[in-house]
Amino acid sequence: MTPGAPARAPGTLEPMLNMAEGLDRLGALATSPIVARLGAAFAEAGFELAIVGGPVRDALLGRPTHDLDFTTDARPDETLRIVKPLASGTWDIGRAFGTIGAKVAGPAGTAEQVEITTYRADSYDGLTRKPTVAFGDSLEGDLARRDFTVGAMALRLPLPALVDPTGGVEDLIAGVLRTPGDPDVSFGDDPLRMLRAARFAGQLGFEVAPDTLEAMSGLRESIRIVSPERVQGELVKLLASDDPVRGIRILVDTGLMGEIVPEVPALRLEIDEHHHHKDVYEHSLTVLRQAIDLEHQRHPGEAPDVTLRLAALLHDIGKPATRKLEPGGGVSFHHHDLKGARLARKRLQALRFDSDTIAAVSQLIEQHLRFFGYAEGAWTDSAVRRYVRDAGDQLERLHMLTRADVTTRNRRKAARLGAAYDDIERRIDELAAQEELDAMRPELDGNRIQEVLGIGPGREVGEAYRYLLDVRLDEGVIGPEAAEQRLRDWWAARG
Repeated sequence: MTPGAPARAPGTLEPMLNMAEGLDRLGALATSPIVARLGAAFAEAGFELAIVGGPVRDALLGRPTHDLDFTTDARPDETLRIVKPLASGTWDIGRAFGTIGAKVAGPAGTAEQVEITTYRADSYDGLTRKPTVAFGDSLEGDLARRDFTVGAMALRLPLPALVDPTGGVEDLIAGVLRTPGDPDVSFGDDPLRMLRAARFAGQLGFEVAPDTLEAMSGLRESIRIVSPERVQGELVKLLASDDPVRGIRILVDTGLMGEIVPEVPALRLEIDEHHHHKDVYEHSLTVLRQAIDLEHQRHPGEAPDVTLRLAALLHDIGKPATRKLEPGGGVSFHHHDLKGARLARKRLQALRFDSDTIAAVSQLIEQHLRFFGYAEGAWTDSAVRRYVRDAGDQLERLHMLTRADVTTRNRRKAARLGAAYDDIERRIDELAAQEELDAMRPELDGNRIQEVLGIGPGREVGEAYRYLLDVRLDEGVIGPEAAEQRLRDWWAARG
């Protein structure tokens, strides 16, 4: 174990308990047809080639390997010359950074997309995270400039040999993330690496080394030079990880979250000795965990629902601004749902999220309290229809968010809320089967409204449409003839 690394509890890194199996997986990777073809081609041309970074780490851990990244001493033009005879397609959009992409043919018509990058020896000016690109001369030098030791390993080809100049294997076994060199220099070169530390902690279940954490805290303000799009990308990857709560705690504790999503650390409200309420920050992390559990239960094997996870993390960010200490020791957060929706929209826009995600997250936050009115007293069918209509295509996410929002330790209260939500979901299913709620419309369309009332297109048609939709929501299906009569009566009452 690397000196100073945190102790790793036995059994918490089970894939690495058998190092021999990890090395066997590396051997299988090196001898796979496409990798073997590339290794032989570069060797025949007189150049080095190695698989590098994530694929090596994941093979050792027994994790799926999705993309193959290679590094070589060949310059981009030479790389292109070597791979063209093996590839069905090549691209050189990253040529200025030494990267050539190719789709390399394998057996039985298979093909794999790979990227091959010339050894790098970049330098940084400390003002931006864009390096001055310089090509290097050695594999070891290229590895030393990478973000973390567990990603600074390579598998030389064609005869496989593991190259690990910075102790990556030891850190894999210890379950620790550390930079290959001085973390102040590494994060000073590229501040985005600090967010990657939190993301890898969530993905791999690793701890971050103490000196690395200290550097993240000290350099947290440097994240401001990173573009919002890059920050958003790392945040999304963290939320999509197996344990995003681990990474979020790291970001909050180091102060980085205060730089990118300050509404999250703001949830750590000061507790007044005379006024008591639950810890909103810890509650939010619990809701996130429970939402992920529900996601796995309802959609096993599917891609992570980052929209739901964002809504779970941010659902109570309106509480700090709406907290009011009441007489007698009570605390209220009136309209924190509306305030939170506005704050979330503003923050997600600043991070350059797409409009669909922004709309969905803000809607879920705004509506996440609606169900608790149902738990206090059964709704009419009309109220259930309105709940479904207002939720729209976010209904299932709203179900999961609302269920996850129950974190009370009172078992009777939790059971009562769970039973109430089971009931409302049952009623929604029944009404949907009866009335096809997902596509609910008035029984008369706009053309028929105009015919019945003898009017042309205009504002009155929209008002009539909304009136008939309310009738449908309140009373269900009443039939076209009854709907026409109700429309005439409504029109007559308007004078």
